[in-house]
Amino acid sequence: MISKNKIKYIHSLENKKGRDSQGMFVAEGPKVVADILALHKEKLRMLVGTKDWFDNNMKLIPKNAGCEIVEVTNEELSKTSLLCHPQQVLAVFEKLNTQIDINDIAKKLTLMTDGVQDPGNLGTIIRIADWFGIENIICSTDTVDVYNPKVVQATMGSLARVNITYMDMEKLFAIVPSDLPVYGTLLEGKNIYEQPLTDNGLIIMGNEGKGLSALSRSKITRAIRIPNYPEGRETADSLNVAVATAIVAAEFRRSIKY
Repeated sequence: MISKNKIKYIHSLENKKGRDSQGMFVAEGPKVVADILALHKEKLRMLVGTKDWFDNNMKLIPKNAGCEIVEVTNEELSKTSLLCHPQQVLAVFEKLNTQIDINDIAKKLTLMTDGVQDPGNLGTIIRIADWFGIENIICSTDTVDVYNPKVVQATMGSLARVNITYMDMEKLFAIVPSDLPVYGTLLEGKNIYEQPLTDNGLIIMGNEGKGLSALSRSKITRAIRIPNYPEGRETADSLNVAVATAIVAAEFRRSIKY
């Protein structure tokens, strides 16, 4: 059984203010919870699940002294969950330590989100990065909170494997190496399928409606574009930012055979 106070506490983490003040976030569903537990078990603070889930997942339950285990009925889980359709289990985790080493930015491919606002898009971008072995994502300060429950859900567990940090863009560009390739998708960019691509660099993906900010545009050294087919045909104005990220990441990995 779960108390009203615990339900109230979990619901307070639906809002950024609550997450920031508590330093916690909520993950829901067997896959998301299991993936985060696999790598960040020490961050677990509360595990709320049905009897069926606990019976089938005893090996996942940590022995943390600071972790509270609560068994609930399906009805109680519905009252506790932040989802429309609860999925057997939810967990409260302490926020992950995902600071990025600036040296990694110079050596590897790094994604950057410039004002991405839709939680589903950010979550999908994190999942894409995980798939293509991009270990680090830098988010501008006006990007949606990575611990928003909808972002966490959309990552499908990839949040556990990708380092995500928020940085002021001017401060970021002040410390990255001057010779680091900075890629951005622009309508006036060169066809991505006809360009030599590097195995390191910063790939900036812009806001859903406004695209890249003026600051980002000014820092791009290699403007690229994803051509429509056939080129010149009247078509959609743009691609969804998560879809575009997938295409760009796939082409980088294909072209350098990594």
